[in-house]
Amino acid sequence: MCFLCDAKHAAWPGRRAFLLAAAGVAATGVVMPVRAQVNVGGPSSLRSLVPADELEGAATQEYSQLLAEARSKGVLAPPGSPQLQRLRSIAARLVPQTTQWNERAKQWQWEVNLVSSKQINAFCMPGGKIAFYTGILEQLKLSDDETAMIMGHEMAHALREHARARIAKSQGTGAILSLGAQLFGLGQLGDVAAGIGTQLLTLRFSREDETDADLVGLELAARGGYNPQAAVSLWEKMAQAGGGAGGPSFLSTHPSGPARIQQLQANVPKVQGLYQRARG
Repeated sequence: MCFLCDAKHAAWPGRRAFLLAAAGVAATGVVMPVRAQVNVGGPSSLRSLVPADELEGAATQEYSQLLAEARSKGVLAPPGSPQLQRLRSIAARLVPQTTQWNERAKQWQWEVNLVSSKQINAFCMPGGKIAFYTGILEQLKLSDDETAMIMGHEMAHALREHARARIAKSQGTGAILSLGAQLFGLGQLGDVAAGIGTQLLTLRFSREDETDADLVGLELAARGGYNPQAAVSLWEKMAQAGGGAGGPSFLSTHPSGPARIQQLQANVPKVQGLYQRARG
């Protein structure tokens, strides 16, 4: 279980939590865990209506198909690609921070891949399947800190299981009843999972989901040692890239704007202590 329920009732300001953690180290010589600093509620109860194992299996299948298609077109980055190595290095610092947000993340087989495309896009499927497109790295000229903010944001969607909740909402009562019947052995669960899998790359998350992912992603990146101020510069770049008609498709599902930037600015101080602690 995610310990956010506890953290919600004891959301200390970042500096105070950092100082108390430091005091614990000084007194005992043991590194004390630091509670979540951003204030988000518990995950949606609707997610329980869609089986996690089946959704993650469908995501793995969809991800494998995407990689196979990219490989056949010669646009899947090879393991020796400097850009891919850079992404995997960032992921290696973020993944250890994930289990406090979702215990299931311990079981996930995390993957990071890079597709050569002008698209400004990145995603993380349920179960930890991450993909970046070269366009988002090159056109926005992202620093490692900014890249970590995007990766943290996308990982947060998976950790908070937004896809499970959105699918439950979008499919409606009929799908819920169908899933329930299959869970009790009254149908073919694999058929439903396959149908769900085809939706994962086209899901539109709600504004609340986006805010949730912004804040959880901000904290993930800070805990991994990436400067939280980069979240602000990232979305400023996004806002510039989105000017005029025909803007990046990424911004159709992740709209930028003053409110988003202001909210991130307000939360940067909350995770500053975590960043400083990670930098040691």
